[in-house]
Amino acid sequence: MDRAYFILVNGKDGPQDLAPAGPSITLQALGMHLRAVFGAVSIFASSETPALQLSEGGVIVGDLYSHSGEPIRHASQLACPPSDIAVRRHILANYWGDYIFVLPGADDPNEVSVMRSPSHGCGLQCIYSLRNGKGFLTSNISLATRLGLYHRHVDFDYIAHRLIYPELKTSRTGQAGISELLPGCTMRLHNGNVRIVQDWSPWNFVGAEKRYADQREAASAIRSAIELVVRTWVDHDESILLELSGGLDSSIVGACLKHTQAKVTCGTLTTPVPGADEREYGELVAAMLGVELSATELGYDDAAFDFSISPDLVTPVIGPLQYAVDRIMNATAERNGATSYFSGAGGDTVFCYLTNAAPAADAFREAGLSTGMRAIRDLSMFHQCTYWKAGRLTLRKLIQSKDSQYVVDRSLLPSRTPLPAPELHPWLYHPIKTLPGDRQRIFELSATQFFRDSCPRGLTRRLRMPLLTQPVIEACLRAPSWMWFSDGQNRAIARLAFSDVLPPKILARKSKGTFTAYLGALYRRKMDKMLDLLLDGELQSHNLLDADALRQFAEGELPRGGNSFTRVFQLCTLENWIRRQS
Repeated sequence: MDRAYFILVNGKDGPQDLAPAGPSITLQALGMHLRAVFGAVSIFASSETPALQLSEGGVIVGDLYSHSGEPIRHASQLACPPSDIAVRRHILANYWGDYIFVLPGADDPNEVSVMRSPSHGCGLQCIYSLRNGKGFLTSNISLATRLGLYHRHVDFDYIAHRLIYPELKTSRTGQAGISELLPGCTMRLHNGNVRIVQDWSPWNFVGAEKRYADQREAASAIRSAIELVVRTWVDHDESILLELSGGLDSSIVGACLKHTQAKVTCGTLTTPVPGADEREYGELVAAMLGVELSATELGYDDAAFDFSISPDLVTPVIGPLQYAVDRIMNATAERNGATSYFSGAGGDTVFCYLTNAAPAADAFREAGLSTGMRAIRDLSMFHQCTYWKAGRLTLRKLIQSKDSQYVVDRSLLPSRTPLPAPELHPWLYHPIKTLPGDRQRIFELSATQFFRDSCPRGLTRRLRMPLLTQPVIEACLRAPSWMWFSDGQNRAIARLAFSDVLPPKILARKSKGTFTAYLGALYRRKMDKMLDLLLDGELQSHNLLDADALRQFAEGELPRGGNSFTRVFQLCTLENWIRRQS
């Protein structure tokens, strides 16, 4: 078995020194090994999964690194304080990685905490099912089903919530009774009781006392953080497929690979219609690395609406485009002998690409009149609008008493579908007197936690998303929103940070290619098949689809330049996932 863990929780009356016999035997037959027992909690991990035993008690399952990139393989490398809360804070402040930290209480042997790494670009997820203090936490739901501890059942209340609030990432999953311990959160188990606390929060890095003094300080810190993560991972990966979009974000990841010993292959995608051909820019990065660019056309037959899905994916986010991209990248990696993928996913978010006046409003509120006026100028240059329009939008943002960060979408749903209260990601419960730009970028950061689930190729090879790791996120959050815009450019700090290594044509880009035209063409070609899938499907049978509205939409003309058709792709994504759960 590949990297995996399973934590059995046997309740307050569980054995104190041995794992439950039946599941333990089965887990060992599946290649899992007992690594530790803390009261009623038994921790198993596969032989491929590191499990570091702490001298003070506790186990770190997965990969842990210092801020110099040194892998932590022995407890002697850690200088942990005595109390359990202080230990967790020490790990969060001084280390990073892809891990689960299981720690018994320092004063109470009946208390155990499980903390998940804040790096949500990493692959070791944590899903759980607990009832009356009994159940499990695991990286792979298939382990629970094979043990007979869980039987798959779709949570249609969750499906309805996803349809209405498509951008809200929550701890719920599409499987009934299965929740996710979100990145940076800790579960505390005590005498059968379960409590979730937030040990790491992005809000701790956006306060005025945390801000960088200027752009150059920010650029230096952000470059150091990205180079640290890439260099650390390269030391463990034999051969890399760099997924190039042609934009700034993946190019920055490529720049960090330049002076490493990694064997790199560069891959990109083209489409039969204009809009996504990034070969001109991808070839610049490939040349910088001294390799050829492998370009593959994404054909219309590559995208599917009815396809098999790994049973370990408990969140329905793989649509036709993600399916096609995943297959092509997997084939490219196979053809070139790559053992891991490197991606610039999340760059728009961590590099604060906000498209409204929030950065200027933030500048006025925190940095004063002079900085605020300069931010208005930068935004007017970037958006190519008048200074007065940028100022008017900034004023509106300043006097706006409340701004909703998430979308409510009731299109193609029956009119009688109730509107549930939104279930918010814990990061959306923000402190008092926060800035609008910080609220928006932290909401968008929470939504990037969908990215990992949309890339099943990460189940067979390491999928590296360095821009969504703890060191990079923390470094980028400390740069205020207005500092990311300068002289008509967005993501200005990232451009400054890598200005000495990136090709000038990439540094000067304000945008990159999109798949919108491809998806529009795909929609027109495949609409009949999508209708067949949806009109005789699970969403329809559970009253989560307005069949007449869908038919009417399909018969109408698509508005020029619009992307309302993507709602149909989302419906197909959920429909296909539901059908695969039986």
